[in-house]
Amino acid sequence: MAEELRRKSLDSPDETRTFDQGMAQVVSLGDFKVTRHTFQPGWKWSEHVKPIAKTDSCQVKHMGYVVSGRLKVLMDDGFQEVFGPGDAYVIPSGHDGWVVSDTPCVVVDVSAEAAEKFAKEEAPGLIDKAKDKLGRG
Repeated sequence: MAEELRRKSLDSPDETRTFDQGMAQVVSLGDFKVTRHTFQPGWKWSEHVKPIAKTDSCQVKHMGYVVSGRLKVLMDDGFQEVFGPGDAYVIPSGHDGWVVSDTPCVVVDVSAEAAEKFAKEEAPGLIDKAKDKLGRG
């Protein structure tokens, strides 16, 4: 049987995650996931997403392209790059990023890891739930 032709709009996402100064809109088409990130001027990962991720730097790999705005990325090793409209990118884990334009930075990320993990609150684990039930938290 041939693979099914499918379409979904990022304007009607399957999941929307909002965080201070930004938003992630995710659509899933079977195994393929796409995320549209919108970061407002002044957004910085280390200020606005780090409290959610609970890591020193972003540990999610990103692959996609910039639709509008400009984003500066600083890798943990000190290498940095600025991405602008039309730029395709691969950003390995271990980085900070922030908007360096006066307009929102909109990127489309095709990394399944980004769709599944970026700015997503972790659900409590089974051990945490059991401790809560037993009053041992």
